[in-house]
Amino acid sequence: MSHSRPGAEPPAKPSGDKPLPPPRPPLSGTTWLEVVHLLVNLPMALFGFVYVSFWLLPGAALSITVIGLPMLAAGLAGARMLGSWERARARALLGVYVEEPTPIRRSTYGGFLPWLWATLKDPVGWRTTLYSMMRLPWGIFTFALMCVSLFVLWPLLPWLSRGLTEVDRAMVRGLLGPSDPLERRIRELEENRGVVVDTAAADLRRIERDLHDGAQARLVALAMGLGLAKEKLLEDPEAAAEMVGEAHGEVKLALEELRDLARGIHPAILTDRGLGPALSAVAARCTVPVSVTVDLKDRPAQAIEGIAYYTVSELLQNISKHSGAKTASADVWRAEGRIMVQVTDDGKGGARLDGGTGLSGLTDRLGSVDGLLAVESPQGGPTVVTAELPWRNRESEAQARA
Repeated sequence: MSHSRPGAEPPAKPSGDKPLPPPRPPLSGTTWLEVVHLLVNLPMALFGFVYVSFWLLPGAALSITVIGLPMLAAGLAGARMLGSWERARARALLGVYVEEPTPIRRSTYGGFLPWLWATLKDPVGWRTTLYSMMRLPWGIFTFALMCVSLFVLWPLLPWLSRGLTEVDRAMVRGLLGPSDPLERRIRELEENRGVVVDTAAADLRRIERDLHDGAQARLVALAMGLGLAKEKLLEDPEAAAEMVGEAHGEVKLALEELRDLARGIHPAILTDRGLGPALSAVAARCTVPVSVTVDLKDRPAQAIEGIAYYTVSELLQNISKHSGAKTASADVWRAEGRIMVQVTDDGKGGARLDGGTGLSGLTDRLGSVDGLLAVESPQGGPTVVTAELPWRNRESEAQARA
């Protein structure tokens, strides 16, 4: 048995022992998704390159004939679909979400020629075509490097896959997304237009229902009562006079219902005198005492003024029904090209945009004109709801209409 001195170096290992391999980095699920994406690059790139070659070169060569331009337009329309597939692949495997471009905008008049011209000018289709042409050499390179990494450069696989897919992410974001912020803005406006159409349709259905169940029913009953009174006029004048008196009462009720209905659409006081008197009239009907302050030197555009009025009216209705408040206030002022509306109450709080009290509908209505709605309502109160609308002058609105 051999002994070593204290402080002496340990004996050397036998030459037959092998050194331990370096630790391997962990291979996460994200890494494997990136590897799959890089391996699929080659078949997708081959498909895209062949597809573009099939229509781009012949279409360009035949563009002076009647079939060249339609071939280019059809190819660009198909390139849009190819771009949609690539965006879906990037979402699924790389976690990259790129907004879908807006559809091709045609002329107001339909037909083949407007479609042809709009498609040939489509920047999304041309950028997708460029993307497909660039992908073939990149697909070959990433496929080959991944195959080598899986069998030779295994320890480097996570870093290689991440670096290569960062290039893929940049290409998808740069070439397959919407053209520019203006295109995104067009998409937002189209979505808001749908909200406006839905809101207008709902308002029309409400007006129709109110007319059918309210004033119309009273007018039908009034006509029947007057018909019976006419028949009894000679036989029983007293009974006829009583029927006419009842009809007179029905007329008053019908007129009151029609006034309430008109007030809900667009009150005359708002048109004639502006937001201050109109909101004071709304506040007078609230079950909670409301102080109203309107600090506007000029009147905004009619549409903006109507939305501001509707917002305050809806919020005060919520206060009457749900808040349990003792006092409330409504303030309107102008700040840096925006009109601000703020309604406050000292109620129980707890209001939310998704709480089913009409606040989500107000958000949609405000969003249709680039407005915003903010709610601050902790449990126990107070509740502060602030709406922000763009300021548009009546003069500019009149000029736009002209």
